[in-house]
Amino acid sequence: MSRIHEALKRAEQEKAANPRPAGGEQAPRATATPVYDQPVSSKRSAEEVVRPRQTERFDEHSTTLRYEDLVARCTHPEWKADSTLRASLAGESGRVVGERFRTLRSRLYQIAGMRSLRRVLITSSTQGEGKTFIATNLVRSIIRQADKRVLLIDADLRAPRLHTALGAPSTLGLSDYLRGEADEYRIVQNSETPNLCFIPCGTRVSNPSELLLSERMRVLLDTVTPAFDWVILDSPPSLPVHDASSLADLCDGVLFVVRAGETSYEVAKKAASEFRDKNLIGVVMNQVDKSQSRGDYYYNAEKK
Repeated sequence: MSRIHEALKRAEQEKAANPRPAGGEQAPRATATPVYDQPVSSKRSAEEVVRPRQTERFDEHSTTLRYEDLVARCTHPEWKADSTLRASLAGESGRVVGERFRTLRSRLYQIAGMRSLRRVLITSSTQGEGKTFIATNLVRSIIRQADKRVLLIDADLRAPRLHTALGAPSTLGLSDYLRGEADEYRIVQNSETPNLCFIPCGTRVSNPSELLLSERMRVLLDTVTPAFDWVILDSPPSLPVHDASSLADLCDGVLFVVRAGETSYEVAKKAASEFRDKNLIGVVMNQVDKSQSRGDYYYNAEKK
């Protein structure tokens, strides 16, 4: 955990060096700087890692399904993405932004080349640290490779934002499936974006924790995971509620988002410690000050 602690300390230092001005918010900036404790192998290129896909057809007695069957039977709404939650890839600054997300993507591939890593949970300590922004743009980077299929799941049943980022309908979705009111085909969306499927939060519910802890959540993930190379889940922040910790038990790895200059070291350390034994694979630092960045990239972003 040493490098992760260093990243959390760095966020604390930037908070001290760049206090929020009285009477207003800082102009939103963001950077994604992955920091990992996991070793990587030089014997195998991470971008060359290819996972075999399951070929079983889904039926009422099966526990897996094929990507082609899922896309053929799922819903196909039109998506109108919210540009404030998407990093611009235009111009020189866009090139640097894209490179940073490719770096994050490549590090995940390196870890996946050494151990099982297909389901990744993205969380933070508190609200407003940019986890939805990171999830959205990490997925955008992955699907730029034509052979990589991704399922993005909005597992934040309390304050969902992924459907806004994609410009997608919020229902039917995860909560409707967990309540037994819809099957996987009705909740999965596929638009014109190649190789990307999306499960929105669904109908607002009064018992999100109980639903996420239910057996149906595990069944859903076990059913859909074999059809994809990556399943990325955006969860609620970990300190206010226990949802993220519960979801981490169903995932192969956890990425922890820290907002530099805002989240205190002690708060971030406390939140990250909950995932010490739950495959915490790294920290993504968001909104790093340019003078402290050592080459990190910057762009306008709406926070979550």
